[in-house]
Amino acid sequence: MIHRRLVRPALFRLDPERAHAMAIASLGVLARTPPVGALAERRFRVDDSRLSQELWGLRFPNPVGLAAGFDKQAHAVPAWANLGFGFAEIGTITAERQPGNPKPRVFRLVEERGLINRLGFNSDGADAVAERLRRWEQADRAHRIPLGINIGRTRVAEDAAADYVATFARVASFADYVTINVSSPNTPGLRDLQERNALETLVTRVGAANRVNGLQKPILVKIAPDLDQAALEAIVGIARDRGVDGLIVSNTTISRAGVASALADEAGGLSGAPLRDLSDDVLRRVNLLAGGLPIIGVGGIFSGADAWRKILAGASLVQVYTGFVYEGAGLPRRINEDLLQLCDQAGLRSLSDAVGQETAAPSGH
Repeated sequence: MIHRRLVRPALFRLDPERAHAMAIASLGVLARTPPVGALAERRFRVDDSRLSQELWGLRFPNPVGLAAGFDKQAHAVPAWANLGFGFAEIGTITAERQPGNPKPRVFRLVEERGLINRLGFNSDGADAVAERLRRWEQADRAHRIPLGINIGRTRVAEDAAADYVATFARVASFADYVTINVSSPNTPGLRDLQERNALETLVTRVGAANRVNGLQKPILVKIAPDLDQAALEAIVGIARDRGVDGLIVSNTTISRAGVASALADEAGGLSGAPLRDLSDDVLRRVNLLAGGLPIIGVGGIFSGADAWRKILAGASLVQVYTGFVYEGAGLPRRINEDLLQLCDQAGLRSLSDAVGQETAAPSGH
């Protein structure tokens, strides 16, 4: 593979954050050059009705999405359709511009195929990102696939709920769905918003803003993988009672279980292959509580088999980030092709028939 032999070695010689900035700049060129994007799309897109689903009134042409954190500032929105993704989530966006944590703040755990980041919601701010999204919409290039917008708390905000509502009000009109991020480990106190009273207040106030402004956007909540059963029960209960439309499971972990890298002591959230089993377990437990509430599964997806496990555990859709860093632009296509083969092996007419059906797994997967 070209990515593994040439592109990844070149990028991995660079500081991770610099390599990421270069990748986003290149994808921005792709996004602004429709003929090149069309060529890429012919190579990377997999068209098959068995992969398609409708959730929240949105059509997802395939289940493989880009996770929040990669295109934080909406610089490359059209490129994600060109690369064969079924949807993309930008952000995390905060109400005000903020630089995030001091550098260095991203670390590769190459042997473990993982990343540690403590970016801390580095954001251009809601107004700047909204203007960028407005330009993509004016060019009619923002919504070829569903576009999610992930919002988080500004570090200095005293009233967290008011801060989320302010961000929501500025960017939600450009979204197909909005994700409330209360689970990054890199903003002090953010994960406290997963506690019952705080989350209930936050979800209620964002939901009210959604109704008052006549937006009626699907609202999802992204949760951490480090929660105990009581906390999961509380969060899912609030989500169901307060009209949350879906859950994203999960964000990065603060656990370092089984990680031998010398970088394991770096502060921040761990993603990639070391997160896979933990995120799968939490997904499975959330699905048992969710009562049919749609779930997006995230964490450690490098192949179709990884995605298939999350779908069988209850995810209707999946997202990739670290796997995309390690495996390159062809990853969505390979996952989708693998999922079609796995559906055939399981005798299923469509991928949606596999959601939550762990007993449908073919042997060896």
